[in-house]
Amino acid sequence: MSEIIIQYLLNAIFAAIPALGFGMVFNVPRYTLIYCAIGGAITFSTRYILMDFDIPIELATFLASTTIGIIALYWSRKYKVPRPIYTIASIIPLIPGTYAFTAMINLIDMNAHGVTPELIVMFVDNALKAIIILAGIGFGLALPSLYYIRYNRPIT
Repeated sequence: MSEIIIQYLLNAIFAAIPALGFGMVFNVPRYTLIYCAIGGAITFSTRYILMDFDIPIELATFLASTTIGIIALYWSRKYKVPRPIYTIASIIPLIPGTYAFTAMINLIDMNAHGVTPELIVMFVDNALKAIIILAGIGFGLALPSLYYIRYNRPIT
């Protein structure tokens, strides 16, 4: 049991590092960098835990993005900072780089060695998985703010 907790903590720490780095690249205010790192740790840990419960990576990514979308709404209202400052850096650990890279390698293999049914299947599988994960990130970030705007703003 303690090995699992240590693995979760290590994953959270290693996910916070690129989120912090991208926050620095995008020149966010210095006091928000810790929240970018915490957000990256939260998103990756949420996805990792959900995948441990046999939830597919696409749905787990959507739920993790929705989680950080809700948290970022709270942070943005509390600290009076635009929500994308927190969300953009926080979703960096969720980007499906491995699937996109593998799809491109399969495409290059088809160009170099000829088209085979196996390469087509691997290309389509990896490309669709990357696209669906990216869509899950986008929808997950958008839904909390759309709900908030629709139901929690006073009508004037």
